[in-house]
Amino acid sequence: MATPTTNVVRWSALIGGIFYGIVHQSTVQSQYDEKKAAHAVSHRAHLIEEAKKAYAAKKAEKTGGSSLITDPEDPKFDLEKLVESWTKDS
Repeated sequence: MATPTTNVVRWSALIGGIFYGIVHQSTVQSQYDEKKAAHAVSHRAHLIEEAKKAYAAKKAEKTGGSSLITDPEDPKFDLEKLVESWTKDS
C-alpha cells in the first residue's frame, strides 16, 4: 500500500519527467533544424560553384578556348586585343 508521501513523490517524478522530455525534445529539434538549414545553405553554395564552373567552361568553349577577356570591368581587359579579334572574325 502506498503512502500519501510516496504518491506525491511518484506523481512529482512523473510530471517532472514529462516536462523534462518536452523541453529536451524541443532543444534537440531546434538543433536538428539549425543543422539542416546550414546543410541546405552549404549545398546550395556548392551547386552555385559547380554552375559557375560549368558556365565558365561553356563560355571558354564557345570562344574557342581563347584567353580573350571581353568584360570591361576586369582589370586584365585589353581593348586592343578585343578589337583585333573582331577584325579577324570579319
